[in-house]
Amino acid sequence: MRQVLHSETPSYGAAINDKTTLVAVSALDAGVTVWDLQKDTALYSLGHQEKTNNQILSLSLSPDGSHLLTGDSKDFALWQMNDGRNIGFWSVKDATIRDLAVSDFGRHLLVGQSDGKVQHITLSSGRRIEFLGHTENVNSVDMSANGRFALTASNDHYAYLWDTETAQIIHSFPHPNRVTKVALDQQGRYAFSAGSELQGFIWDLKTGKQLSQLELARAQIITAARFSPNGKWLVTGSPSRALILWDVATGKKVQQWQVRAILNSRPASAVIHAVAFLNDSQIISESSSGVAEVWEIKQ
Repeated sequence: MRQVLHSETPSYGAAINDKTTLVAVSALDAGVTVWDLQKDTALYSLGHQEKTNNQILSLSLSPDGSHLLTGDSKDFALWQMNDGRNIGFWSVKDATIRDLAVSDFGRHLLVGQSDGKVQHITLSSGRRIEFLGHTENVNSVDMSANGRFALTASNDHYAYLWDTETAQIIHSFPHPNRVTKVALDQQGRYAFSAGSELQGFIWDLKTGKQLSQLELARAQIITAARFSPNGKWLVTGSPSRALILWDVATGKKVQQWQVRAILNSRPASAVIHAVAFLNDSQIISESSSGVAEVWEIKQ
């Protein structure tokens, strides 16, 4: 197992792009730092305007790694990753930002809000569309690489897959409780949604029907999730340091690890912020311990 220290202090949030060449980490003392995973070097240090204390909790790297979207409770900003340049700053009125997603080339932005609304923004035209399908606080959002499809989750017990051109719902995924995390397979095969009462579901996007249910144990709330490019696996992270690899078809646990705890934390703790597949045999995680860790999949 390989470990790389990205923050001396506990981090607030992190993002890893699908091609896993970059990781962005938000920490109290350092703001947002973007790291090159191949060279283990810090590329950029970023922050929001006129903010003395870093409060950036939401981060999303585009699947192609070209852009980073960052958000605190009221403001969000887009950054170009080839030079660290800011593309723009925006604000949310009468609500707070709950989660963010950005498409390839930074063309489309998705903003989930505390008032139940989800904004989809197309930068080239300035077009904004509001999705009003949710009736309560939006907890998690994800978007296809081309920006055409959004997956969103809310306290209203629903996750929705919807068309960002029309705001029409394609599939509804009902839950028995609050839906706290979603993830979209970038090949368009599957969706994942997790509830607040230890439920995790994998959905077939062709039919909209449940494919499998994760066999979650006690204290396995999901804070990070990613499908493997080969479609075989889902990896999830939790606030209890548990990193778990699941079989997509059956929902059964394949392998489990524990990430490094925050230094001197009692009891030992760390929240997993982001996960990704380096290849078909390696997973990378970034947690609140400020450490990126690479894990081997048993074949």
